[in-house]
Amino acid sequence: MSEKINPEAISRRRAFSLLGLGAALSLAVPTLLTVSDAEAETVGMERRHERREHRRERRHERRERRHERRHEQHEGH
Repeated sequence: MSEKINPEAISRRRAFSLLGLGAALSLAVPTLLTVSDAEAETVGMERRHERREHRRERRHERRERRHERRHEQHEGH
């Protein structure tokens, strides 16, 4: 306890300023990363959505054709 603290090392005002800056950065950086990640996924998500739509349409068409074939075969017998 005999050590003297150098008051010029960092002032209280400077410490609070750095603390505030650190807090602001800790809130801003994750938000910026989330926004950029979301924008990066958008193109991929759109392509995936289009592929899914086409798959659903093809599946629906196959089911309709299958149903028609079975209905025609059933009427034929």
